[in-house]
Amino acid sequence: MILTLRSVIGNLFVPEALLDAQPKESSCMPGTQKAILSKAMDWVKDNSMTVFWLTGVEGSGKTSVLVTLCHMLQDDPNVVLGGAFFCSRSAGSVPRTEARRIIPTMAISLASQYPEFAAPLVSHIEANVGVADKPYGDQLASLLIRPSGGLTLTNRTIVFVIDALDECSNESSMAELLSTIIAYRVAAQVKFIVTSRPEMRIRGTPISHADHSNILRLHTIGEEITADIRHYITDTLRIDAPDANWYTNEDVETLVTLSRGLFTFASTVVRYILVEDGVARCQERLHRVISAATSASAGTAPLDKIYDIIITEASEPDKAQDGGIQAVQRVLAAILAARMPLSVHALADLLDIQADDLRGVLLGLFLVVHVPVDDTDTGLRVRHASFGDYIVARASDQVRIDASLGELVLARGCLHVMSKRLHFNVSQSPSSHKPNPSAKPDNITLSLEYACLHWADHLAALSGPSNIDEEVYAIFKTQFLFWLEAVSSLGQIPRAISMLFTAASSVSQTFV
Repeated sequence: MILTLRSVIGNLFVPEALLDAQPKESSCMPGTQKAILSKAMDWVKDNSMTVFWLTGVEGSGKTSVLVTLCHMLQDDPNVVLGGAFFCSRSAGSVPRTEARRIIPTMAISLASQYPEFAAPLVSHIEANVGVADKPYGDQLASLLIRPSGGLTLTNRTIVFVIDALDECSNESSMAELLSTIIAYRVAAQVKFIVTSRPEMRIRGTPISHADHSNILRLHTIGEEITADIRHYITDTLRIDAPDANWYTNEDVETLVTLSRGLFTFASTVVRYILVEDGVARCQERLHRVISAATSASAGTAPLDKIYDIIITEASEPDKAQDGGIQAVQRVLAAILAARMPLSVHALADLLDIQADDLRGVLLGLFLVVHVPVDDTDTGLRVRHASFGDYIVARASDQVRIDASLGELVLARGCLHVMSKRLHFNVSQSPSSHKPNPSAKPDNITLSLEYACLHWADHLAALSGPSNIDEEVYAIFKTQFLFWLEAVSSLGQIPRAISMLFTAASSVSQTFV
């Protein structure tokens, strides 16, 4: 049954957006955010409204709250967590920024838990051909609401959660989804929890009206958040530096005040302070961040000051290897522009450097970049979207990254990898008269897969002249059929067609 579903709407399924795929450290520290979690659980059980909107500025801990809340919902015998979709601009996964994938992903998630939901879901899909591509009202009705009527969940509330909806790339699509959820009159036992920043494109939808949703603004419970941040800083320092006498209660209170309710500030600062052993070094780093953050003005400025320190230190020659700030900028730009999760090995291949050299650059960036332990594991990404926003918009002129840099770096990287790795019978098919092997061939590495599927995306995103047309022509003049074979072996021929149309509008020379 699940195989049938995935064959119909599986192209919209995003497994990396599910709850189980989120990093273990995403949950709240035990004992924190109790007031918010309690309010949310009370709403799930007692409130008649369909939608609960948790809103707060970047870095205020919304995702951590939602991850923790999802686990609480899973443990509650009176609740069913129907599905969760964690949107993200910083995870290196374009599908996690596409609103049209949210409902199909949650439908498959619920179907995998309950066969009695899967059967009517298949029936509704068969009766509504192409429903996954129809307006959100049709999606919601056929993929979630109507099939849920077959569930035998007496007095149990079904909850669907969407995190960081503001990080979806298509504003009109996001607004349409929100308006659909608000307007659709669902059964009392079906509810939605949504988190986002309080941006105008969200506030401009019905979700911002108290008549349509239960709204919890994080800044309205500031005292509880301040206490939680104090608890987090105190406990982390006590656990990681139990015998320390290099900081005082006054230092802790200063950090709490500087955090301005942002958990991202608190966690980044504490990790920065404790990154090196030794009382003298920890105390020096503590005083450095307090001095820098105290000089900040307003908004997210204290967090930006900490990011300034991290990038400056990461650019020092002994940490960034050769190239200094240029090496750091190039790596960060590529991570931010990546269209799918990459490994250290794959990114190094695309950047045409050794994996050890890339790790040398990443060594000074681990406070802001999640780096997998194994070079072949995917998941290389910035830790928080606020860092991506900072580095392309608010950073100092010395470290700021032009948004097009990553597109150019990866466009050239894709072309370079394809020029080296595409060859006759790249699919390792035993015969031209037989279908491609069902499994991805071993010699199509992650970097080659990425290059074959995303080179056109990066070309299209270039904002200015790049003199890259000749490189495209040189590769596809002789290796076009090899590229088609590789894309075919990945099961992405429809994508190949769209890539060619994209390339035709981006490249001046005819190469096919």
